[in-house]
Amino acid sequence: MERPVRQRGPKAADLLSVGEVAARTGLAVSALHFYESKGLIRSTRSAGNQRRYARAVLRQLAVIRVAQRMGLPLAAIAEAMARLPEGRAPTVADWRRLSAAWREDLDERIRTLTQLRDQLDGCIGCGCLSLKACPLRNPGDTLAGQGPWPHLMGGGTGGGGTGRRHD
Repeated sequence: MERPVRQRGPKAADLLSVGEVAARTGLAVSALHFYESKGLIRSTRSAGNQRRYARAVLRQLAVIRVAQRMGLPLAAIAEAMARLPEGRAPTVADWRRLSAAWREDLDERIRTLTQLRDQLDGCIGCGCLSLKACPLRNPGDTLAGQGPWPHLMGGGTGGGGTGRRHD
C-alpha cells in the first residue's frame, strides 16, 4: 500500500490573495509588494502567476506595523523577521523575544530624546549653538580632540552647519 504524499506549505484554500491581505490589514497592495521586496514577508504564486499569502502573514504584518510605530528602521525589522521560523505566524514566545530586544532600543531612544528635550531650551535661549559648549551640537566637546581647527559635523551629532567653532 502506497503512502500519500504530504503537501508542503499551506493548501490553496488556506492562501489569501494580495487583495484579501490588503483588506484584512488595512495596508495598500503597494505596501505589501514593498514589504515583500524587502524580504519582510513572502508569497507564493498561483497557477495564474498571482501572489498568494499564507494566513500567517496577517500576524507577521501586525508585528511589522508595531515595529514601525516604534520607529524601528526596516533593516532592523527585516533582521528580526528573518530570525522567525518560516511558514508560521509569530507565537507569543516569538513576540516576547522580539519585543525584549526592541524594548532596549526604544528605552535608549527615549533617554536620548528626553535629554535632548531637557537641553533644548538652553540652546535656543543662548542662540549660539557653540560647538565647544553646546551639548546638542558637540556632546562632551568631542571635536576638541580633533584639533583647534574648524570641523564639519554630520550624522547624529547635529549635522550640517558651517562647522565653525564658536568659543
